[in-house]
Amino acid sequence: MTSLKKKFLLDPKVIFLNHGSFGATPKPVFKEYQRWQRELENQPVEFLGRRITALLAESRAALGAYLGTVADNLIYTQNVTASMNIVARSLNLQAGDEVLASNHEYGAMDRMWRFLARKRGFTYLNQPVTLTTKDEFIESFWRGVTPQTKVIFLSHITSPTAVIFPVQEIIRRARESGIITMIDGAHAPGQIPLDLDALGADFYGGNLHKWLCAPKGAGFLYARPEMQNRVEPFAVSWGYEPEVAGVSPFVDLNEWGGTHDPSAYLTVPTAIQFQQDQAWAEVRSACHQLAKYAQAEICKLTGLPPLHSQSESWFAQMAAAPLPARTDIAVLKRRLYDDYKIEIPLVAWNNSKLIRVSVQGYNTKKEVDVLLNALSNLLA
Repeated sequence: MTSLKKKFLLDPKVIFLNHGSFGATPKPVFKEYQRWQRELENQPVEFLGRRITALLAESRAALGAYLGTVADNLIYTQNVTASMNIVARSLNLQAGDEVLASNHEYGAMDRMWRFLARKRGFTYLNQPVTLTTKDEFIESFWRGVTPQTKVIFLSHITSPTAVIFPVQEIIRRARESGIITMIDGAHAPGQIPLDLDALGADFYGGNLHKWLCAPKGAGFLYARPEMQNRVEPFAVSWGYEPEVAGVSPFVDLNEWGGTHDPSAYLTVPTAIQFQQDQAWAEVRSACHQLAKYAQAEICKLTGLPPLHSQSESWFAQMAAAPLPARTDIAVLKRRLYDDYKIEIPLVAWNNSKLIRVSVQGYNTKKEVDVLLNALSNLLA
């Protein structure tokens, strides 16, 4: 994976083990991004007034093929936070209704649900889950379902704990029970294979700037065809009373909210092609093995067990490991960067302190070993 490092714009003096936060864009993908920006500025009216609908449709077609769906089931958004806010605000949740999530959700999404719950009177619940076997996870989560449960909201890959949730069986049960499913796929595209139509979620939001390595500001919202009429736009614009024939109402109503730079969206096919050209399935496999090594060695160093069973594949290119309770994570994070130039997140989660290692194609075992040496010195 050493050769891939030269294809990224990252500062070579920094050991970047935090791809999961904002991603990093390869040089050829970033070059294409800038090409689209220059083309926009060359003739803005031609670009945004006459070409953009067809350009976005072509880009969404490539994204749909990559995600296992069709272009008309997708709209581009700035990120998953925007995607999930669009759906959550569209659903007519009222007093007495419940939204069920796990206790591993991303803090921004917890805040979104708590904000809406206070305004509308419904209840937002974080169900503790068991990470021993997939079946025990499903049963532990499902114990939180009640007759008042109207929405199930789950991460596909969790942010604080880096765990892959077995969401497909939850989605199947929810459909049988008449419960709407919303999946936060912030870390999934590019890290694990996706087939959204087969997965069957009612709504699925994904980031493309993280593990797919597209430019910042590229995300998407998927809506199952039967659920698309439930989605209301953040900003009402021309699509509310459409003037262009042949455009999906879901796309027309939601994708154009006024003047903006769509260059990140148009660069997504190039990001997909870049990973295909680099045999990305092999890259992902190597990254998983390095993440597995990092997690095991950190746990050996601290004497603390991982959060999940090792008997099943609970993680891919991100792995979290507990830190001793006495750890001052703010000080440790600062020392890792100031003394060793290691960029890595340390988080407080459910009365635990965690370090989350992200491994992308540009990372090496040597860099992980620098982290392990640094932790050995600093934790001591």
